[in-house]
Amino acid sequence: MTQQRASTRALLWAVRGATWRCSGRLLARHSSQAARRGERPGGEELSRLLLDDLASTPRSAGGLELLFGLSPCLLALRAARRRVARLLLQAGRSGLQGERAELLRAAEAHDIPVLRPRRQKLDALCRYQVHQGVCMEVSPLRPRPWTEVEEARPGDDPRQLWLVLEGLQDPRNLGAVLRSAHFLGVDKVITSGRNSCPLTPVVSKASAGAMEVMDLFSTDDLAGFLQARTQEGWLVAGTVGCAGPDISPFSEIPVTSCLEFLWDQPTVLVLGNEGSGLSKEIQASCQLFLTILPGRQLPSGLESLNVSVAAGILLHSICSQRKGLPAKKREQLL
Repeated sequence: MTQQRASTRALLWAVRGATWRCSGRLLARHSSQAARRGERPGGEELSRLLLDDLASTPRSAGGLELLFGLSPCLLALRAARRRVARLLLQAGRSGLQGERAELLRAAEAHDIPVLRPRRQKLDALCRYQVHQGVCMEVSPLRPRPWTEVEEARPGDDPRQLWLVLEGLQDPRNLGAVLRSAHFLGVDKVITSGRNSCPLTPVVSKASAGAMEVMDLFSTDDLAGFLQARTQEGWLVAGTVGCAGPDISPFSEIPVTSCLEFLWDQPTVLVLGNEGSGLSKEIQASCQLFLTILPGRQLPSGLESLNVSVAAGILLHSICSQRKGLPAKKREQLL
């Protein structure tokens, strides 16, 4: 009898273990399936909490991507640079007003199909990004080759400012830089073709839609581009942290505070990668380095600013030197 009980007990433990292993496999399978669908285990609220800054780009069928956010969608429609397949407006909102109503009218005027999905559907489609109840299925937006940049001679306008970005990889950093550049009046933005973040919907949202209306260019030969500008009489100004990178091979290149910089000739301002800054090749193409001086003694590791914050400070210190605006343009801005 004792032997029979022992055998029964062993059988029960075996069944229980098999059940546990099976349940574990089912749970793992459910989680992996949810991940493939763009969902995160734990439900919608946990998905929002776990959303990281480098979420992959929401994609639709047919090579389209999902643009999200009120300003990006509205400005994309106005700029008419993208092919728009569908407009998705969140259902349940009582009466569309303001910019949402304008967005709907513009879509109807261009015969763009309009869908009214519920919020849960929009959340899943754009992978829990902040969409403000507005999404659009659109063709991707890509920078133009720098060879299409209109020829600009230094003598035409001594206060021209171009912004060059080498190897920016965080889409939210890129979007924030573009927003500041557009706001402060940068004439053109050129990005490096290699190791740079593409113009994704996350970039557009971070730029508040500025990406949709700006002149954006790209080149695979950034050093050649900068050298050509130098030969044409432009000043190429790189940027460094307050402590400065390892620039010993180019120690003859002066470093100056952005507050002391005198903007008296057409200038190309060059910003580098979030982690490594400017490459040695690009440093060698610069005639000057600008830096932002801190307001206190800083501990190791805090000697530099986020690239989008630094871009705003640098651009404002330069663009604020514009000596007023023509009366007509001032009236337009006001």
